[in-house]
Amino acid sequence: MFRRPQAQSPAAVAPAERVTSVLGPGINWKGNLRGSGGVRIEGAFEGDITLRGLVVIGETGRLVCQTLQANTVIVAGTVSGNITAEKLEIRGTGRVWGDVIVVALSTEEGAFLRGQVRMEEKIEIPADAEPPVP
Repeated sequence: MFRRPQAQSPAAVAPAERVTSVLGPGINWKGNLRGSGGVRIEGAFEGDITLRGLVVIGETGRLVCQTLQANTVIVAGTVSGNITAEKLEIRGTGRVWGDVIVVALSTEEGAFLRGQVRMEEKIEIPADAEPPVP
């Protein structure tokens, strides 16, 4: 007769961010990356990234850019450029040279960051992150 309302778990409300594309070790890529989804970079990437989703720079990954914008960024390799993200995690092997604008920042022992950190209450990834519809 009386039912308790079912509360939705946070995992059910927001889809889990996951890696859908990989730039493997030994691959060198130059250009810009825009869209939505998750990408893991284990090789070398040169260019700007604007992504609604997850960006992982693996231990063997190197990114050189003006700007990296994504919902979540995990750095275990090296990034030379400015990062704007809701969540930024710099692992113990991670190296970042550039300014960061974040909502949440976490680092492990041994992580390296040379630049300024600005924390905001909310970050918006630009609408042009979505690829144009043909």
